Amino acid sequence: MLRSCRIIHILSRHLSHFSKSKVRPILKSLVFCMSCKMTEDSIKALKRPADDTLVETEHEDKKLKTDQDEKKYPKKKVALLMAYSGKGYYGMQRNAKNSQFRTIEDELVTALVRAGCIPEGHGEDMKKMSFQRCARTDKGVSAAGQVVSLKVWMIENILDKINAHLPSHIRILGYKRVTGGFNSKNNCDARTYSYMLPTVSFSPKDYNQEDTSFRVSSETLQKVNHLCGLYKGTHNFHSFTSQKGPRDPSAKRYITHMSCGEPFVRQEAEFAVITVRGQSFMMHQIRKMIGLVIAVVKGYVDEGVIERSWGEEKVDIPKAPGLGLVLERVHFDRYNKRFGGDGIHETLEWTDEEEAVAAFKDKHIYPSIVETELLEKSMVNWMATLYIHDFEATATGSQEHKDDDEEGNASD
Repeated sequence: MLRSCRIIHILSRHLSHFSKSKVRPILKSLVFCMSCKMTEDSIKALKRPADDTLVETEHEDKKLKTDQDEKKYPKKKVALLMAYSGKGYYGMQRNAKNSQFRTIEDELVTALVRAGCIPEGHGEDMKKMSFQRCARTDKGVSAAGQVVSLKVWMIENILDKINAHLPSHIRILGYKRVTGGFNSKNNCDARTYSYMLPTVSFSPKDYNQEDTSFRVSSETLQKVNHLCGLYKGTHNFHSFTSQKGPRDPSAKRYITHMSCGEPFVRQEAEFAVITVRGQSFMMHQIRKMIGLVIAVVKGYVDEGVIERSWGEEKVDIPKAPGLGLVLERVHFDRYNKRFGGDGIHETLEWTDEEEAVAAFKDKHIYPSIVETELLEKSMVNWMATLYIHDFEATATGSQEHKDDDEEGNASD
């Protein structure tokens, strides 16, 4: 109505040079037309279904709330430090096509939405928040130092609010602002994994594998570390994964460290932790590396099989259970060198969070591995199948297929 009056007022000024007798009929006609138009619009509005009005109102409210959130809480790119127990989950990566397989990312995205860190629609399309995980981690695999990158609204007390919507066995332990182009997978230089296993895994093959009183000797432990040392360097690991041929360049991986630590006792059984650091790993690569070490120590095959496995032919290698595998930490050396000292961004080192990481492992990861192993005997049952492997090499031709990396690969 105000707009109509404004139009009439403007016309009145422009028609002032005409006589009143001529102007009045024009204005009268104009007012009549506008009144009819307004009445017509009003009738249409009344006839419009209430649901449409409600949908439009809700859409406008959501848009207004989003705009207000954008102004109050600007979106920023961050790196989140995650720790989780992988038992009962189908890995880290979300499976949008099959929601019945619950993953760690399902829990995380739900918490981010409920905490008000991301819009609800971004949970369905993770690309909208530039989400990327550093490592996918397989079914049942845990993590103490997973890192994901994404854009979030920088709300107050962001960690507390996210964790309030997460189960206790999944935690965000820290966050850091990163560059807009940061990608936790592509910017990762190396990954460190650990594998916790009962030391009865290193007993002779004719030993009672269910004997929890077994204690590994120092000589056997030295042999384990000798075998682990053979993996160091760049080798063709095509035999340590499926669907990769010997001539596939991506089958070559660089291992910087692998060793077995001193044993310790949990619930009367002895355990040890093997640590391996590499630039990147393929699907099941670490579990097969450890599986082959166990097979050699137990006497199923000689240690020469490790060097044979890097040749042209595919070697039959057993895959150790996934239960004991833990993503310990990820490394961003190049990123830290370039941006860590620019006065704006922090280095992606988590020294302040080390105590929280250690406490989480002691409370959620290690007890879960120990209790599950003693109850379900996954390692014992797996060792009972070692005899079916012949560890022989078979020709594979020039198969060049690629399968997904388990821990993410910065070079692919």
